[in-house]
Amino acid sequence: MSKMRFALVGCGRIAKKHAEIIAHQLENAELVAVCDLVDERAKEYSEKYQVPGYQDMDQMMESIGDGVDIVNILTPSGLHAEHAVRLAKYKKHIVVEKPMALTMSDADQMIRSCDQHGIKLFVVKQNRYNYPVVKLREAMESGRFGKLVMGTVRVRWCRDQSYYDQDSWRGTWAQDGGVFTNQASHHIDLLEWMMGDVESVFAKSATQLVDIEAEDTGVAVLKFKSGALGIVEATTAARPKDLEGSISILGEKGTVEIGGFAVNEMKVWSFSDAVEGDASVVEKYRCNPPDVYGFGHVEYLKDVIDSVQNDTRALVDGLQGRRSLELISAIYESVETGREVSLRFTAQQCRLGQGQAPV
Repeated sequence: MSKMRFALVGCGRIAKKHAEIIAHQLENAELVAVCDLVDERAKEYSEKYQVPGYQDMDQMMESIGDGVDIVNILTPSGLHAEHAVRLAKYKKHIVVEKPMALTMSDADQMIRSCDQHGIKLFVVKQNRYNYPVVKLREAMESGRFGKLVMGTVRVRWCRDQSYYDQDSWRGTWAQDGGVFTNQASHHIDLLEWMMGDVESVFAKSATQLVDIEAEDTGVAVLKFKSGALGIVEATTAARPKDLEGSISILGEKGTVEIGGFAVNEMKVWSFSDAVEGDASVVEKYRCNPPDVYGFGHVEYLKDVIDSVQNDTRALVDGLQGRRSLELISAIYESVETGREVSLRFTAQQCRLGQGQAPV
């Protein structure tokens, strides 16, 4: 098949990952254009990958016309919805980095706009493609855990003040949110994907070591509709370096724990009813990625390409992205109200996505 042609909107930190994979790691993909409001960033990517660079996304889309198949939105979280709606009219499929939006109404508008224009909307949740996570999902789907008891995710990463000072939008309510929305959104997605729908949540947060509007540390207690319980522990205040990004699942018939700093290393694989291959799982699924992004982006973008070329449903579409955003919004609602929040709910005091964007 012909190569899928990608354009990038936003040339910040995460764009490096997308650009390298599209340009050098996928045989059936190519990068055809980049765009960023900051001219220096657009020029850097344009020169490095020998593709046209733009400062205006509409100008880019009108210029390349039918020369693009998929547009990756890699801008600040608070701009995802605006950019997705603006781009949808060009009828090119859209990939948007996590979180897909900061409010439920924005997420719904994104889904609606893409549906109206007959295009697919993909939300980046690359940790679902980590090899140990795929193995865990197989065990979950085959019923090896029996009755679920508890699921826990821990994000203990290091983001000092210099990280937040890179861009004025980082750590703001209007454009970013805190550790729950940004760093832990992947892990919250994994927990809900494994454990099922959440019935209610109670959460606390704090801002301990950096000067930002939102939180750098938080905990949440979840009750799943199955009756199982869950814990989310998240912080960017680990010092002096990244410590852990993990998930553990406990059920009546077994326990699995995946650790490492990017949900990348199988730590525990233990079931009361052993099957062939169990003894080698821990050793087989130990791998250390080069950074906290892990290896998953490659497999994720392969899935996007397959979905477009074969018109199949992707593992993480707009509806899946919306699901974890609703839980994150409920976490913030609980933080602000000091009460347990039931899902489904209408946000009243959740600060995520509120306020003016920094200049």
